[in-house]
Amino acid sequence: MFGFGKRTPIKEISPGVLHDMIADKEAIVVDVREPGEFAGGHIPGAINLPLSRFDPAQLPAAKGKLVVLNCAGGIRSAKALQKCGDVPVDTHLAGGMGAWNRAGLPIER
Repeated sequence: MFGFGKRTPIKEISPGVLHDMIADKEAIVVDVREPGEFAGGHIPGAINLPLSRFDPAQLPAAKGKLVVLNCAGGIRSAKALQKCGDVPVDTHLAGGMGAWNRAGLPIER
Protein backbone atom coordinates (compact mmCIF):
# COMPACT_ATOMS: atom_id res chain seq x y z
CA MET A 1 0.00 0.00 0.00
CA PHE A 2 1.22 3.52 -0.81
CA GLY A 3 4.21 2.12 -2.73
CA PHE A 4 5.99 0.55 0.24
CA GLY A 5 7.76 -2.71 -0.45
CA LYS A 6 7.66 -2.29 -4.21
CA ARG A 7 10.40 -4.18 -5.97
CA THR A 8 11.71 -3.82 -9.48
CA PRO A 9 10.34 -6.67 -11.61
CA ILE A 10 12.66 -9.63 -12.03
CA LYS A 11 14.48 -9.65 -15.36
CA GLU A 12 15.64 -12.80 -17.14
CA ILE A 13 18.66 -13.18 -19.37
CA SER A 14 19.20 -16.01 -21.83
CA PRO A 15 22.22 -18.33 -21.63
CA GLY A 16 23.68 -17.07 -24.91
CA VAL A 17 23.40 -13.41 -23.95
CA LEU A 18 24.93 -14.12 -20.53
CA HIS A 19 27.78 -16.09 -22.12
CA ASP A 20 28.58 -13.12 -24.39
CA MET A 21 28.39 -10.68 -21.46
CA ILE A 22 30.79 -12.82 -19.43
CA ALA A 23 33.20 -12.98 -22.38
CA ASP A 24 33.01 -9.18 -22.68
CA LYS A 25 33.52 -8.81 -18.89
CA GLU A 26 30.12 -7.12 -18.56
CA ALA A 27 28.55 -9.55 -16.06
CA ILE A 28 29.25 -11.19 -12.71
CA VAL A 29 27.47 -14.49 -12.05
CA VAL A 30 26.34 -15.44 -8.55
CA ASP A 31 25.25 -19.07 -8.23
CA VAL A 32 22.76 -19.62 -5.38
CA ARG A 33 22.86 -23.44 -5.47
CA GLU A 34 24.32 -25.36 -2.56
CA PRO A 35 28.11 -25.97 -2.48
CA GLY A 36 27.84 -29.61 -3.62
CA GLU A 37 25.80 -28.61 -6.66
CA PHE A 38 28.19 -25.78 -7.42
CA ALA A 39 31.20 -28.12 -7.19
CA GLY A 40 29.52 -30.49 -9.66
CA GLY A 41 29.67 -27.83 -12.37
CA HIS A 42 29.03 -24.12 -12.67
CA ILE A 43 29.34 -21.21 -15.06
CA PRO A 44 33.03 -20.30 -15.37
CA GLY A 45 33.97 -17.55 -12.93
CA ALA A 46 30.72 -17.78 -10.95
CA ILE A 47 30.68 -16.98 -7.24
CA ASN A 48 28.78 -19.34 -4.91
CA LEU A 49 26.38 -17.74 -2.39
CA PRO A 50 23.90 -20.53 -1.48
CA LEU A 51 20.26 -19.56 -1.06
CA SER A 52 20.16 -21.39 2.31
CA ARG A 53 22.35 -18.64 3.76
CA PHE A 54 21.94 -15.95 1.10
CA ASP A 55 22.70 -12.44 2.29
CA PRO A 56 22.44 -9.65 -0.30
CA ALA A 57 25.14 -7.76 1.61
CA GLN A 58 27.60 -10.43 0.43
CA LEU A 59 26.94 -9.79 -3.25
CA PRO A 60 30.07 -8.62 -5.07
CA ALA A 61 30.51 -4.98 -5.97
CA ALA A 62 29.35 -4.71 -9.56
CA LYS A 63 31.60 -1.82 -10.67
CA GLY A 64 29.59 -1.17 -13.81
CA LYS A 65 28.82 -4.84 -14.46
CA LEU A 66 25.48 -6.63 -14.38
CA VAL A 67 25.14 -9.05 -11.45
CA VAL A 68 23.19 -12.11 -12.62
CA LEU A 69 21.94 -14.77 -10.21
CA ASN A 70 21.54 -18.39 -11.26
CA CYS A 71 20.57 -21.78 -9.88
CA ALA A 72 19.54 -25.15 -11.30
CA GLY A 73 16.31 -24.09 -13.00
CA GLY A 74 15.49 -20.49 -12.08
CA ILE A 75 13.33 -20.90 -8.97
CA ARG A 76 15.99 -20.37 -6.29
CA SER A 77 17.60 -17.48 -8.13
CA ALA A 78 14.18 -15.77 -8.33
CA LYS A 79 13.75 -16.34 -4.57
CA ALA A 80 17.19 -14.85 -3.94
CA LEU A 81 16.26 -11.80 -6.02
CA GLN A 82 13.19 -11.30 -3.83
CA LYS A 83 15.54 -11.12 -0.82
CA CYS A 84 17.63 -8.37 -2.41
CA GLY A 85 15.33 -5.54 -1.31
CA ASP A 86 17.07 -2.26 -2.10
CA VAL A 87 20.18 -3.93 -3.52
CA PRO A 88 20.23 -3.07 -7.24
CA VAL A 89 20.23 -6.68 -8.47
CA ASP A 90 17.20 -7.72 -10.53
CA THR A 91 18.40 -10.25 -13.14
CA HIS A 92 18.68 -14.02 -13.24
CA LEU A 93 19.52 -16.68 -15.80
CA ALA A 94 16.36 -17.91 -17.52
CA GLY A 95 16.17 -21.67 -16.99
CA GLY A 96 19.27 -21.76 -14.78
CA MET A 97 22.04 -24.30 -15.25
CA GLY A 98 19.64 -26.59 -17.08
CA ALA A 99 19.26 -24.02 -19.86
CA TRP A 100 23.01 -23.27 -19.79
CA ASN A 101 23.78 -26.98 -20.25
CA ARG A 102 21.18 -27.42 -23.00
CA ALA A 103 22.82 -24.52 -24.85
CA GLY A 104 26.13 -26.43 -24.76
CA LEU A 105 27.95 -23.63 -22.97
CA PRO A 106 31.15 -24.21 -20.94
CA ILE A 107 31.10 -25.60 -17.41
CA GLU A 108 33.76 -25.17 -14.76
CA ARG A 109 34.38 -27.76 -12.06
